[in-house]
Amino acid sequence: MLIPSHVYHMAEAANWPAIQRDGLYSASALLDRAGLVGPARAGWERCQRLVLTTLPTGAQLRDQRPMPPAALEKCLVGLTPDEWYALLNARIFFWLDPERLNRHRRACEPSAQVVMTLDAERLLAAYGERTALSPINTGNARRLPAKRGAATFVAYTTWVASRWASEAAALGTRLRPPSHAPVELTVVGAVPDVMTFVVDVQELAPGQSFTPPSR
Repeated sequence: MLIPSHVYHMAEAANWPAIQRDGLYSASALLDRAGLVGPARAGWERCQRLVLTTLPTGAQLRDQRPMPPAALEKCLVGLTPDEWYALLNARIFFWLDPERLNRHRRACEPSAQVVMTLDAERLLAAYGERTALSPINTGNARRLPAKRGAATFVAYTTWVASRWASEAAALGTRLRPPSHAPVELTVVGAVPDVMTFVVDVQELAPGQSFTPPSR
């Protein structure tokens, strides 16, 4: 079993009250809730966001500066950059490794953040059918980025059965060993009852790192 007992989600502190009230939503789901359609929506959903974006509802969407389209064009298989942005925006992302989360936290300075620690087993029991795992940090395409495409996100049930075989077959890459741990756990759409899976919450001031809770 390569999935740890806990997974982690980091959110902008400004989004925390809404998360406690309404649950956790992907960027695309937040755009739905804001009633945004047409070109304005496409600019946030299918293009690189260069700055932190505040929606009419007050929800904030992070920038995507580590994913410039020129870099994506060199590593995408079977997708265009706009399709890749849409693919990521449809998902909620959870880190499995606290150190990777802290790298992300440093990249989000100086914004205050909130980190939720969730019970992975219970989350998967409830949302396993909408869960996929990624072997890479899909939000970064800088510095010799790994090949990626729709197959980068391996459905949880597929991963349990055959680990990374479907990724390698679809992308034409070397098969990762079964011991290669997932980097990201993603859920498509929304987790409105997310607080039922939360076992710890840490509010991080600027400059403060995340410390995993004792198990």
